Amino acid sequence: GIRPHPTQNQRHRAAARAAAIAFLAPAALLSATACGSDSDSDGATVDRQAEVAERGASVMPFDLDATTHRFAPTDDGLVQTVVADDPDDADQVALVREHLAHEAERFVAGDFADPAAIHGDDMPGLAALEEGAADIDVTYADTPAGGRITYTTDDAHLVTALHDWGAAQVSDHGDHAEHGEDHG
Repeated sequence: GIRPHPTQNQRHRAAARAAAIAFLAPAALLSATACGSDSDSDGATVDRQAEVAERGASVMPFDLDATTHRFAPTDDGLVQTVVADDPDDADQVALVREHLAHEAERFVAGDFADPAAIHGDDMPGLAALEEGAADIDVTYADTPAGGRITYTTDDAHLVTALHDWGAAQVSDHGDHAEHGEDHG
């Protein structure tokens, strides 16, 4: 095989194709990467939040769409507040109070099975909280629109675990939770 030499027109078309590929390929790659990363990271987050909401509905008796979880890190622990979005919704307020009071009793005993069932056994901070439960003071109080659990400890490792645990819940619950102060 001897190949014939390409004509000037064929060389011109080949050069134009190469230029087009060189110009368009990076744009196509960037577009595909951007679309992929958006759908992968946001999609994964949305999927995770949907899974958490579904599992949460089997553990928490109140309506996640009618309540808000707040997790406020403190110097010595964490304040977890759950409130009815409508403070006059007596049913939601009662369900929140009943659930949080029960959870606080379980947490005092080192029983974090409900958060594990909702968020997974590998939830940040969870293992440390289970192991160090005896060193965490857990108190429950009613608030006007729901309830509050306050976690305090002198153990810096457990303070970090509480902060990690609260942040993971905010991330997992999406629109149903937020960082911040107690507005209960």
